[in-house]
Amino acid sequence: MSEPRDHPQGPVRIGLVGATGLIGRRLIELSSAGEEVRMVGIARREPELPKGAKVEMFVADPARWGEILEAVKPRALICALGTTWRKAGRDEAAFRTVDYDLIVATAKAAREAGVPNFVLVSSSGANRNAKNFYLRTKGETEDAVSKLGFNRVDILRPGLLKGTRQDDLRPLEAIAQLVSPVLDPLLPNKWQGLRSIDADHVCEAAMGLALRKAAGCFNHDNDAIKRAARDWRAKAG
Repeated sequence: MSEPRDHPQGPVRIGLVGATGLIGRRLIELSSAGEEVRMVGIARREPELPKGAKVEMFVADPARWGEILEAVKPRALICALGTTWRKAGRDEAAFRTVDYDLIVATAKAAREAGVPNFVLVSSSGANRNAKNFYLRTKGETEDAVSKLGFNRVDILRPGLLKGTRQDDLRPLEAIAQLVSPVLDPLLPNKWQGLRSIDADHVCEAAMGLALRKAAGCFNHDNDAIKRAARDWRAKAG
């Protein structure tokens, strides 16, 4: 396969898996509005892209995602993959197939393809030792990705995401978004990770962190995500 590179004066190419969800769609929209980065999306099926999207889109079976990354050679890969307990039919194995197996396999493929930086959108409260299955799976995924040998791994742990989802009805989440302006200030500091955060802040942070060169594994809670988002906005102008 050919190995296209970023043009010296053009946008930096950043890979994206999970383009159909709230974070993925907003990443495409926000990057399309600027000239700093250009998303290279990889998906199992052709997604309905936002109007005016400037994105390279590859549709392939996950087994071939590594080949695509090898050819494209993005500066980083942002992973916004994930399902919900409801979509998984409340089946632990089905949930884990996406939120652990697919994410870790994709990260391994990216590492083998030579992608230096990996940004994982995880969840507040993720912990491999958690009793809650959802949070334990998220934590195990974080742990596995962090050990793959990337130059840099950024793990974003946002609280309740605020934003409009496309064809994904989540009644409880919608109610939580409505009451979050009242509840957020009442949550004690030890539960600050549960406070709501704009999806745009998560996207801006992900783009900015994807381009950082300092090596290591970094975890970002709501406050750190907001700081990284501000840094990105200042840089992007």
